[in-house]
Amino acid sequence: MEQRHNRFSQCQKRGNGMSIDNAIASVAVKNLEEAEAWYARLFDRPADSRPMPEVAEWKFERGGWLQVYQAPERAGQGSVTLAVTGLDEVVAHVSKFGIDTSTKTSSEKVATLMIRDPDGNHIAFAEAFDERMAR
Repeated sequence: MEQRHNRFSQCQKRGNGMSIDNAIASVAVKNLEEAEAWYARLFDRPADSRPMPEVAEWKFERGGWLQVYQAPERAGQGSVTLAVTGLDEVVAHVSKFGIDTSTKTSSEKVATLMIRDPDGNHIAFAEAFDERMAR
C-alpha cells in the first residue's frame, strides 16, 4: 500500500493527477459462451482469464486487456480499438471467418479496419504510422 501511495503522490507532485497503470477495454455480449468462442477464433487463442463466471479476458503483448462480459441489456453498444502492426495480415485473418472487411480507412498517420462482433459491438483494428500515436 505504501508503494502505491508513494507513486500516486509523485504523480500528483508532477501535476499529473492520478497514476493509471493500464487500461482495460470491455464489450457487453448476449451470450458469453458463444462470444468467447468467437473472440477466441478472432484472436487465434483462448481467453487468458475467466475472473468471474460472466467475464472472459484477453491480455495483449504490449499491455492492455479486452474484457468480454455477459450483459444482454447492453450487448452491441460497445466500441473498442485494438492497436496492431500489419493491418493487411489482420484483414486476411478476419476474412477467413466470413467477416465483412470492407470498412477501411487510411491516412498518413493511421490505417483502420472496422468490424462488428455477432452482437453488433464495433471493433476497430488500427495500425499507426506516426510514432507519436498510441500503439
